[in-house]
Amino acid sequence: MRRIAVAAAIGMLAVLTGCNGDKPGSSGSADGTSAAAESSAPPAKVAVSPADGATDVSPVEPLEITIKDGEIGDVTVVDGAGTAVSGKVADSPDDPSTEVWQPDDQLAYGTSYTLTAAATNADDQEATAKTTFTTVSPGTLSTPSIGPLDGMTVGVGLPIRVYFDQPVTDKAAVESHLKVTTSNPTDGVWSWLNDSEVHFRPSKYWPAHTDVRLDAELYGVDFGDGVWGEKNRTVSFTVGEKHVSIADAATHQMQVLDSDQVVQNWPMSAGSELFPSHNGVHVVTELNRERIMDSSTFGVPVDSPHGYRTRVEYAVRISNNGEFVHAAPWSVAQQGRSNVSHGCINVSTDRAIWFFNFSQPGDVVEIKNSIGPDLGPQDGDIYDWTIPWDQWQAGSALK
Repeated sequence: MRRIAVAAAIGMLAVLTGCNGDKPGSSGSADGTSAAAESSAPPAKVAVSPADGATDVSPVEPLEITIKDGEIGDVTVVDGAGTAVSGKVADSPDDPSTEVWQPDDQLAYGTSYTLTAAATNADDQEATAKTTFTTVSPGTLSTPSIGPLDGMTVGVGLPIRVYFDQPVTDKAAVESHLKVTTSNPTDGVWSWLNDSEVHFRPSKYWPAHTDVRLDAELYGVDFGDGVWGEKNRTVSFTVGEKHVSIADAATHQMQVLDSDQVVQNWPMSAGSELFPSHNGVHVVTELNRERIMDSSTFGVPVDSPHGYRTRVEYAVRISNNGEFVHAAPWSVAQQGRSNVSHGCINVSTDRAIWFFNFSQPGDVVEIKNSIGPDLGPQDGDIYDWTIPWDQWQAGSALK
């Protein structure tokens, strides 16, 4: 019992001594300052990119801020003259641990910028990081032409066509910034027809009554060889009714289908043995109430034995090699019996008027059983549907 009492007394003394805090070398303190120091939060760490001193930076390259052991604070961007650039911080879509600073307006080419980012740790101690970089100064700026035009209603056969005024070296970079969205699902793919032209189409014709939007987000994109995208463009168009016509050069008949229903079946005359029509899917590109047909435009002099220069009416262009569906009152006797044209589809005037009023750019005219060659690159800018689907897909730079 005596030993227990002594132990209890010693324990009480130890407690009293520990609470006193006056013993030299004691780790405690009356105000708890030293204890707080032991539990201090680790300092915040801030990293920013692009790297300090970086040059030839794309003006759309993400300005990234990575924080460790802290919360993001003030973020500022100024140009080389010290003028503040407005923007906001958002989560990175690619890395949840990273923030990105997004400008309200695009950063400019050939300009110096400084990004400064701050962060605080759990004890409100601040850390900062800064980077100064310069955006690229392009040798050439390029803005492509796009078809269809914004706001158009087109037929089911019209592909999206993007034409560049300079050859594109980095096709994958460009193609990855051409975004197509549709109101009806499609399996469309981009395919490069040459170094300056890329088209988009589905495996089959567009679904009728489809809204299509192209976002060509090409500002700040390196096309290669010193060529950079000048600006972004957006084009929206609507695919209207499905109009497909089938011109059979063997039977000399032309069927016109509206939404897969035959609405006309006419006698017609296709290209003669000397000037046969081209086989394959043709696409309507323009409608001419009147047009001067001139054989010299496809290499046959007007004053040669087979040359001509004449005015035709209700001419619906179906290729750039001079093929039209048009009124031909001079060949009515041959229509339905023989092929006598210079490659066009000849019909009577009243039928040409009906077809002219029925047609829209993008409608399809399929020519078959002609003794002529298939439609191809030599015949103009829309021969897309004559390319097999696997070959079309192989033309993508992102395959």
